[in-house]
Order: sequence, then structure tokens, then C-alpha cells
Amino acid sequence: MPKRDDAIVLTPGSLYKIKSLESRDKPMETVGIFKGYAALANDTVIVMELNASHGEEKGRLRLIPSHMVISIDVLKAEREKEEKEAESNAVYFG
Repeated sequence: MPKRDDAIVLTPGSLYKIKSLESRDKPMETVGIFKGYAALANDTVIVMELNASHGEEKGRLRLIPSHMVISIDVLKAEREKEEKEAESNAVYFG
């Protein structure tokens, strides 16, 4: 079991393939860049920017309710920004 610090999280800028519920016979497949999370009514949604595999819909944002997700494939992961970046914005008095 991974340590809590090693937990897998979706990182903005990473490329994912998400399968989600669309119909009983076939899931919807979304391939694109993870942009973040948003609130929609009482649910949390995953915000994806569609890539070229979606044809004319490339660049469109798709909101996927979190409870509809079946699977997530990590195609290309961006590294999380290190905590040092947050520290570089700190103000020091001396």
C-alpha cells in the first residue's frame, strides 16, 4: 500500500484517458489534458480539454461528474510543482 505522500492524484497539464458512463452498452471515452476540478450543482466534476482524437471538438472543455468515472488511464503525467515554488512567493522580514 502506498504511503499517504505517494498517493496518486490527477495533476493539471497531464494527459489522461477517462472512461465514464454514457449508456448501458458503451462507455464514453475522453482523451485530453486535465485542467482541474469544478463544482456543478452538488457534484464535483473533472474538467478535461479534449485533444485531437476528438476531431472538431479539439480544445473544447468536457465536464465529467466524478461519480460517472469508470476508469482513468495516465497517458502522460506532468510533475507536480514542488513546494519550493510556494516558498519562493513568501515575504521575509529581517
